[in-house]
Amino acid sequence: MTLFICIATGILALATVLPLWRNPHWLVRGLDFPRLQLALIALALIPLQIFLIPWTQPTFWIVLIVTLGCLCRQLWWVLPYTRLWRAEVKHNPNAKPEHNLTIMTANVLTPNRQADTLLALVKKHQPDILVTLESDQWWQDQLDVLEADMPYCIKCPLDNLYGMHVYSRLELKEAETRYLVEDDIPSMHAQVILHSGDAVRAHFLHPAPPSPTENPESAERDAELVVVAKSVVESDQPVVVTGDLNDVAWSATTQLFRKLSGLLDPRIGRGMFNTFHAKYPFLRWPLDHLFHSRHFTVSSIERLPYFGSDHFPLLTRLAFTPNAKEKQEEPSTDRDEKSWAKSIAQEQEVGADDVPEPGE
Repeated sequence: MTLFICIATGILALATVLPLWRNPHWLVRGLDFPRLQLALIALALIPLQIFLIPWTQPTFWIVLIVTLGCLCRQLWWVLPYTRLWRAEVKHNPNAKPEHNLTIMTANVLTPNRQADTLLALVKKHQPDILVTLESDQWWQDQLDVLEADMPYCIKCPLDNLYGMHVYSRLELKEAETRYLVEDDIPSMHAQVILHSGDAVRAHFLHPAPPSPTENPESAERDAELVVVAKSVVESDQPVVVTGDLNDVAWSATTQLFRKLSGLLDPRIGRGMFNTFHAKYPFLRWPLDHLFHSRHFTVSSIERLPYFGSDHFPLLTRLAFTPNAKEKQEEPSTDRDEKSWAKSIAQEQEVGADDVPEPGE
């Protein structure tokens, strides 16, 4: 039993330390995902170590200290996404209706045929904007019934699991679909006009994940996030970036995106809102995201019910609150992070100038 505990502790330590290496290989970057699960494994190992290894053995103290170190490291990443942390974005439940911006993001899973269930969720929650990922021509045919109430659309049906659609009640200006890093992976960009007349710069993203079946490295995903971040940080407009980023909220690369862009995460201090995988409760991570500039406060954020996909939809209600800018601190980068971001973009030969700037 002591040997088993030592082996398990060694594997836990390796899984904790390996992501510190900035290597983009999927085996390394994939360990950013299960930080909560690894923390739970550490918690399970501690009582086993206490009760099954004699305290007089040096092995006991080694494995216990290593496990406690792993636990603290994993919690350091995930605790901000719990109610134990101070909320990064101010709560604003009483915003004027004309200042509201409600966005539903839904990765539909291309083979899923429960379009009626998703349409029912749209009817119930009445988002201003619906963003769908993995939507092909079949999904477009089903979703086009929304155009009666959501006439402003951007459509890119694809059969490669990277189709994307935007349906909006609010006017969309300068809408554009762009392939930023990979020729078959689209992103969408537009200026959203609120009922108040205020303009919001919006970017809808779905970069490919690092995986043995798609991209063996995260380099393409990371480059897309980096160049969008560099593009929006210079904008004086209110900004929203949303989509399935195929990265967890607490990863080093998502944190780099937030620091480069200066955008806020309304989940910090409120919850993880794990949207994937919908069918396996123990293997759930926050893959669907919404980030915004300091011009907004948040009215609510919630994970919506299952609709047949491997993702749950995410519904975020923002309130345009320009006077909140000075009360909300934006993240910032250091020199090392800027250098890392520069190398990521240069490797993929893409820059911030490649990102559309609607309204600028």
